[in-house]
Amino acid sequence: MYKLDQIDLDILAALQADGRTTNVALAKLVGLSPTPCLERVKSLEANGLIKGYAAQLSAPALGLGLTVFVQIGLERTSQSVFDAFRNAVQAIDEIQECHMVAGGYDYLLKVRVPDMAAYRHFLGAVLSGVPGIRETHTYPVMEEVKDSSALTLAHLVQKA
Repeated sequence: MYKLDQIDLDILAALQADGRTTNVALAKLVGLSPTPCLERVKSLEANGLIKGYAAQLSAPALGLGLTVFVQIGLERTSQSVFDAFRNAVQAIDEIQECHMVAGGYDYLLKVRVPDMAAYRHFLGAVLSGVPGIRETHTYPVMEEVKDSSALTLAHLVQKA
């Protein structure tokens, strides 16, 4: 595991809050000069702690007003079924997230579509074509209470 110090944590927190922060502003924020700050950022990237940078888009403003969570039960739990399912899901744009889970079903999907009619079409024309699905359970989101991709860094702070 990559050894993080407080400056690394401050850099990660600042970039997580605003990935467009300039290196000069970031350096000032964390108490470094620009060159060492940039070297730190490059090291964090090279070591896989920073996966990339992206704009956070507004799904409702872009016409994707319905979020649906879908529980997926597979017909059988074999590696070939898991692989076929994972490969198929990768190619479906409406699926924003896919997680293999333990419990009463095999996968949990987060799907974004314009409305319920679009979801009905997605379910019948797209998801039904994914190999290995035995059953689905649909949970439309009525209200989004919290939406964050930020990771907590508090557990990484060194205790004095």
